[in-house]
Amino acid sequence: MTQLLFTPTTLGDLQLANRIVMAPMTRNRADADGTPNALMTEHYAQRAGAGLIVAEGTWPVVAGQAYSRQPGIETPAQVQAWRRVTDAVHQRGGRMVLQVMHGGRVGSRHIKPEGVPTVAPSALQAGGEVWTDAVGMQPFDVPQALSTAQVKAAIAEHREAALRARDAGFDGVELHGTSGYLSMQFLSSSTNQRQDEYGGNASARARFAFEVLASMADAIGAGRVGLRLNPGNTYNDTADEDSAATHAELMRQASPLGLAYLHVMRAVTDTSIDAFVLARQNFAGPLILNDGFDGASAEAALAAGHGEAVSFARHFIANPDLVQRLRHGLPLARFDRRTLYTPGAAGYTDYPLATAELA
Repeated sequence: MTQLLFTPTTLGDLQLANRIVMAPMTRNRADADGTPNALMTEHYAQRAGAGLIVAEGTWPVVAGQAYSRQPGIETPAQVQAWRRVTDAVHQRGGRMVLQVMHGGRVGSRHIKPEGVPTVAPSALQAGGEVWTDAVGMQPFDVPQALSTAQVKAAIAEHREAALRARDAGFDGVELHGTSGYLSMQFLSSSTNQRQDEYGGNASARARFAFEVLASMADAIGAGRVGLRLNPGNTYNDTADEDSAATHAELMRQASPLGLAYLHVMRAVTDTSIDAFVLARQNFAGPLILNDGFDGASAEAALAAGHGEAVSFARHFIANPDLVQRLRHGLPLARFDRRTLYTPGAAGYTDYPLATAELA
């Protein structure tokens, strides 16, 4: 009997050869100015057997840069370099979308070029620290609160990023709506204390993400735009008074746009939330399910109708041929946590293919 994981599917305008998605993962391998390089081209090409690759969170403008060696999609050089990545993936039969990620208050002046501000919905500093290549661990910046006009400019910047992603050969884009970055900062009651139309109740706090999605859909087509959410997530010092209800509000707002998919992560920190049920109840489009799956549990979730595809993160780190390993029941290699964010090929492009003979 054919396993669902290995059957084709369609997410909006995206035609997938199988239902195994490579989840976006920050790996900090870009050049210092955010330009993708040959190492990144090799890394993604190795994993082109996935039905869809969601590239790592990438800043639309340098004010949104969160981490050292994080890639951007702002300059002509970055667009050109990403084109080499997408060409390599397409040549191997893969599909690839870019996750657009504005870090908001998650950032440091020691990471961004001099004079580039760190911005957020409200002037509230995130607790914690961030690694900087320049001076090591540093507290997050105290951000500047965006004016209403600047919020609208940020929405336009996301639209332009989607257009540049298309120019770079991506099959679509995904808005990063979790992990305490800008979209989630607007969404969450703990980080959004605005008094304009982008702050207040859950409907107003969801406005920023909705308008970003609508602008991206207008630019490149709704069937090439996805959204990633993680109800209950508190990463990067972000919390909400009722995370399930707030995320449901955004899902309901986004649903009529006709997006390619909603990429929904299991609620790990708040086990009272069933994120997959919440998504099915409030979003009419296709779902990509994420977090903690292996081959058997992914197949079971698809068979139960919980989603149309399943994404894998940590398994794709050490298993560039993950699709073949799952298809043939081969053992999965384990990744080296020490090399997740370090420069160079170690722990990035040097994981071997399975040596067992494929039937």
